Amino acid sequence: MSLLELERVQKSYSSDPRRRGVLNGISLELDAGELIAIWGRRRSGRSTLLRVAGGIETPDGGVVRFEGRDLREPGNNALGGGIGYCRRSFRSSEGPQVIDHLAIGQIARGAPLKLAIKRAHTTLERVGVDSCAGRRPDELDAAESVRVAIARAIVLEPRVLLIDEPTIGVDLLARDSILGLLVSLATDGIAVLTTTGESTCLSGTRALTLSEGELQGATPRELAPVVPLRRPA
Repeated sequence: MSLLELERVQKSYSSDPRRRGVLNGISLELDAGELIAIWGRRRSGRSTLLRVAGGIETPDGGVVRFEGRDLREPGNNALGGGIGYCRRSFRSSEGPQVIDHLAIGQIARGAPLKLAIKRAHTTLERVGVDSCAGRRPDELDAAESVRVAIARAIVLEPRVLLIDEPTIGVDLLARDSILGLLVSLATDGIAVLTTTGESTCLSGTRALTLSEGELQGATPRELAPVVPLRRPA
């Protein structure tokens, strides 16, 4: 049994049956320790695919399972628990400093404040931005923002991490280190599903393409080869 499974998933935002859906019978399996990168052009549906995979949006057809359980069934909402979804936006209601944004989700789940703060610092250090703990989110550069978003998701110890275009807006010199971070998380046993619109930002155990609402296993000729999954030095 796969950790996360999409089976014949359909999704459309149009009521016109003549129009092609965003997702047309998508099937995908993701296992622990695996990193899958999905490439697609703008408006190819890659962001929709992640939202459906995380249970943020409900598919029109097909099924999404986490640990064998249908996410649509009552009590099976895994988002924020077993499934971590990276959100790069920061709500002011979650606190003025980065450390607050990592602590609040833990506190909402019953963690004592002292423990939540300790875990937040440990996780920020894990992703390489512990120096950002006392800063405001609007003071972060693009690379720092991505790392903090990843930290906010993994501080809740998910088994699956979903991240949409992790290198968008990030300086070219910082992109490899972010991709390396995702590889290291997969090496630690987290299942990582990421998307990208840039052929140079493919890294993982599998690279797929999303086009015309369908997933293809073969990497298009114009894309860069997949980087082997290994822990960065």
